[in-house]
Amino acid sequence: MTEQSQLHNKKLSMLLKELPWYVEEFIDHRRRKLSPASLLNYCHDYKIFFQWLISEQLFAGHIKDIPLELLEKLTVQQVEGFLNALQYEHRNKAVTVNRKLSALKSLFNYLQNIAETRDLKPYINRNVMAKIEFNELKQSMETLANKMEGKILLGDEYENFRRFVAHDYVEMIKDNKKLTNFYQMNKERDTAIISLILGSGLRLSEVVNLNLEDIDFTKYSARVIRKGNKEQYVFFSKIAMDDLQQYLHIREKRYHVEKANKALFVAAPMGPKGKSRRLTARSIEKMIEKYAHSFGKPALSVHKLRHSFATRYHAEINDVPKLRRQLGHSSIQTTMIYTHIKNDDLRSAVDRMDMPKDH
Repeated sequence: MTEQSQLHNKKLSMLLKELPWYVEEFIDHRRRKLSPASLLNYCHDYKIFFQWLISEQLFAGHIKDIPLELLEKLTVQQVEGFLNALQYEHRNKAVTVNRKLSALKSLFNYLQNIAETRDLKPYINRNVMAKIEFNELKQSMETLANKMEGKILLGDEYENFRRFVAHDYVEMIKDNKKLTNFYQMNKERDTAIISLILGSGLRLSEVVNLNLEDIDFTKYSARVIRKGNKEQYVFFSKIAMDDLQQYLHIREKRYHVEKANKALFVAAPMGPKGKSRRLTARSIEKMIEKYAHSFGKPALSVHKLRHSFATRYHAEINDVPKLRRQLGHSSIQTTMIYTHIKNDDLRSAVDRMDMPKDH
């Protein structure tokens, strides 16, 4: 189990102590299929829901003591009231409300259709969540693709951004000795991370959790644990491999890495007695934000780099099932968005249609 998973499990155990017994039973039921991070998100959503029940005076007492009977007797109007509170008071977007509703639907479905008492009866006979519909997400795939298009790397920007991180960024900070020293310390590592995401489409959590032994240098692939705790080998580009090897050449000596530390991407030791440690997700996010802002594309993020890879992959290979596997999407619908992002060939073909033809 990775350090990140262990941390999520620890937080999960603490949060479950605040929640009713049947939530813990449901979480145990889902452990084999969902990652600790997903289960933790579920529990956060349940806590928000139970807190709302108490704030609305539907139950007087502690969250932990909310009984199954209350869930069974909730009305459609009451649940709609909770969803409205999320959207209008807590300013949750429609997609976030849908995610929280999906978590509640999973719990209630378990209580009605899977869990059984000793005399083989369901925990609840009436499931109000089954009557609640998801918000309609009005944006079409074309709309989402058009929004994404201005925020990802297209065409020459792809290699230009990589080169900017590897070489050109220093020109922008050369008058600041502290920033320059920090950049020179980390440029191989930073380039390797960005090159790996651009050359594979890996998720942030997958990059963070990579260990040295996860890289196959002969097959240009990385072993990752995807959503749902599925192990998969993901291929990456030759440029990413070259950048990775340059980083590995300096990793141990420059970052004073102890033999026991198997993390692929590490941060420098803190303090005189500090040890090098695995680079955190937040550190990678901040690093990419820094370079993106200086590059002139402040909307770039880890997720947008993943989108950039997917768009380029689709343009060159045009094989949605392969792209779906590479990205680790559970639904092909998620992958289909990349088929709606315009490319230069399509645009120029449309332009040619408007040209006058010789008769």
